[in-house]
Amino acid sequence: MLGAGGQLGSDLARLLPGAVAMTRDQLSVTDAAAVRAALERHRPEVVFNCAAYNPVDRAEMEPDQALSVNSDGAFNAAVACRSLGVALVHYSTNFVFDGRLDRPYLESDLVGPLGAYARSKADGERRVLAEHPAALVIRTAALFGDTGSRAKGGSFPERIVRAAREGKPLAVVADQKVNPTYTRDLAEASIELAASGMAGLVHVVAEGCCGWDEFARAALTECGIDWPVESVSTSVSAHVAQRPLNGCLGSERVQPLRHWGEGLRDWAARSRPGA
Repeated sequence: MLGAGGQLGSDLARLLPGAVAMTRDQLSVTDAAAVRAALERHRPEVVFNCAAYNPVDRAEMEPDQALSVNSDGAFNAAVACRSLGVALVHYSTNFVFDGRLDRPYLESDLVGPLGAYARSKADGERRVLAEHPAALVIRTAALFGDTGSRAKGGSFPERIVRAAREGKPLAVVADQKVNPTYTRDLAEASIELAASGMAGLVHVVAEGCCGWDEFARAALTECGIDWPVESVSTSVSAHVAQRPLNGCLGSERVQPLRHWGEGLRDWAARSRPGA
């Protein structure tokens, strides 16, 4: 497992306690020789590549770094896995689409990345499948987990709850729609899909789509916090990178995970002190 220190990687490691789980500090996917050496040493049956450069706005100033991890790093994993006969599960994002459709995006829809991060992820999934056609590339969206993203200062609901408890005003975009997906659910589905031998592109997200403002209010409600959330448009947000307004994913291949609200309820229960 690569990128085991993040939201998704930590949940995969929990579900696969006997697996070799390597964090970015232990093994960087940008080091092709080190990736191959690790696979030769441990001889896994499947590699879950959770490694990613995901600070979307910073990628506009650091496009080469985003490409190094999200494209070159993904390619390195694919080369090593293919040459050693190892199955590969790689993760991508709803950001590969431009968000202009009036329905959820399906696996067969053409990509149209809007920013540096999105381009690096689209390039990564293309190179993975070209190099290792038997690989499984899972596109997902709006991940939140018990282990928050270090690059973003915690998961989205974690940041919302923390800001409310600190008495800070909350203004959250309403016109960007996503499927908030709990990483515990995604991790379980990933293991099942890998075991099934599925290959190619698949969209794996929670059921239901909502605006980030609705997601924020739901997080506060689940944590028993009464605090106002102002709904704002993307045009007044402080984001540097352009984001797809419609970030909703659907699938022609699999059923959605349980509704995002159910995952959020579990997240809130686990985030309470003593849980």
